[in-house]
Amino acid sequence: MGRALLLLATLLAASANAGDRIRVANEGGIRDAWTLPAGAKLAVPAYPAAFAASPAEACVAIGYLIHADGHTSDFALLKAWGAQEPGQRREAYWGEFAGAAASALAQWRFVPKPEIGSPRPVYTVATFVFASADARETRKRCIIPNLAMHLIELRQGGRARRRMTDNSLFERLDIDPALEARDRGGEQRRTQDAQPEPLPPPPPSPPSPPPPGEE
Repeated sequence: MGRALLLLATLLAASANAGDRIRVANEGGIRDAWTLPAGAKLAVPAYPAAFAASPAEACVAIGYLIHADGHTSDFALLKAWGAQEPGQRREAYWGEFAGAAASALAQWRFVPKPEIGSPRPVYTVATFVFASADARETRKRCIIPNLAMHLIELRQGGRARRRMTDNSLFERLDIDPALEARDRGGEQRRTQDAQPEPLPPPPPSPPSPPPPGEE
């Protein structure tokens, strides 16, 4: 069974300089400031060993922080899909895929472009596909078109909100407050629209018959 999983699970926590606001960039949106070192290739994750005996198609979107020196940290599972997602222990299942992806991301290194005098940290996302015959189509199930909006939506969920609150990184992401307020207002309207219509009042009870002899 396949489904989108909007569970945020922080896998590794590290911080940029305290107090700095951190830019949020969509996948591929760091190209204006960052590039790969000459000759470098991006590591890709292996299929999780726990499920390698019968690999099933899956994908994950992992949020991560690029520090000013180009190393990566703060990996978090932001979205996932699987063709054979289990009915139980889903968090443990996706933890294996997220862990494999985070291990690959931990090897990624970036260098600022020559015109960038003072590189600054940026939070972005990478999508990984596992055991797919059509990686392009599978990737569509996990890609996050608007990372800032996706993070706002995650904050609306109880478990994700608690984990984001526990990690100060998410409080320092530079997300437009107006965008968050607009989404909160839309969520309130959607909740109100989903409320069932009140039931009509019951009809009045018929009058009691008069006692015998008073007709």
